[in-house]
Amino acid sequence: MSSQPPPSGLQLRSLVKPEGQLEISLVSIPTPQPAADEVVVRIEATPLNPSDIGLLFGAADIGTAKLSGTVANPVITAQIPPQAMKGMAGRSGQSLPVGNEGAGVVVAAGDSDVARALLGKTVAVLGGAMYSQYRCVKAEQCLLLPADATPADGASCFVNPLTSLGMVETMRREGHKALVHTAAASNLGQMLNKICIKDGIGLVNIVRKPEQAALLKSQGAKHVCDASAPTFMEDLTQALVATGATLAFDATGGGKLAGQILSCMEAALNRTAKEYSRYGSATHKQVYIYGGLDTGPTEFNRSFGMAWGMGGWLLFPFLQRIGADAAQTLRQRVVAELKTTFASSYSREISLVEALQPHEIAIYGQRATGTKYLINPNKNAGDA
Repeated sequence: MSSQPPPSGLQLRSLVKPEGQLEISLVSIPTPQPAADEVVVRIEATPLNPSDIGLLFGAADIGTAKLSGTVANPVITAQIPPQAMKGMAGRSGQSLPVGNEGAGVVVAAGDSDVARALLGKTVAVLGGAMYSQYRCVKAEQCLLLPADATPADGASCFVNPLTSLGMVETMRREGHKALVHTAAASNLGQMLNKICIKDGIGLVNIVRKPEQAALLKSQGAKHVCDASAPTFMEDLTQALVATGATLAFDATGGGKLAGQILSCMEAALNRTAKEYSRYGSATHKQVYIYGGLDTGPTEFNRSFGMAWGMGGWLLFPFLQRIGADAAQTLRQRVVAELKTTFASSYSREISLVEALQPHEIAIYGQRATGTKYLINPNKNAGDA
């Protein structure tokens, strides 16, 4: 041990009770003594990503959320619709920590050279349970940030950056030449736009509002299609003709959008086809669903020939498939472009206690573009 952090710290937990109630609370947990290859990180910045919000609230109806407990230790409860409890069976009765990624300062280290080299340094961590004041992790899980980077700079340097880079890498490995991305004005979408501009890759951005289209165009996006426009299908087809994109990543999941993308891909291919085929284009068209902003069923009319696919895509299985060396190459690019390509913006920084206030939940729980929150577990904590 090189230094001694506080003996305990607060951690945010989410519990689904068997009777159909969600409970979110703050729990005091002991701060572990780091093993030789471990470090203790004082977490000072951790984002509320859509995947985190999904774990935090489960299938609960946030409109039923009620606040109880004390000022220092609030408790949120909400009702889970009976029909949704079947999907929650795997986590029923388990108090789960939340938060995929975060950043902070290493305040204690084990005896190994690798661990001790991180003492006092600002690092980013991908390891779960990041909505905690102190987190003990393997030193190898830490990504050392540049000397001029703050924890807020590095808080989101794993999930969104690696997802956007993973989309481009998937495109290359599967033989496509351009991409389509939905919910494209999100933090992740803005990163992907910057990557594609920098790397000279065709990108078709799909958004839901005119102001989102204007935002992306102001950042250099060439092809932006507004799904709310009456000309959306033709606009999308034209953008697909221009880019040749045959691979899409869809963050919405439910609704008709994935099917519309495949239909427009087929229409774009047919406009440049040399001869007619009653089976449609022989070029494979693929949509990967990687999010669930629309929780309804995925609907489509099979009007896009026979060469197509629709499936799921997740970051962590992708990183496992490409191997440690390739994944590390992606991480190093994130560090090199942390304040440019992979810079994140947040509408508000809140404490753990503030994260359990109904008026804050009403905002960040919407997962809307421009309302991304950053939690600082040690905000207002002093030296505790």
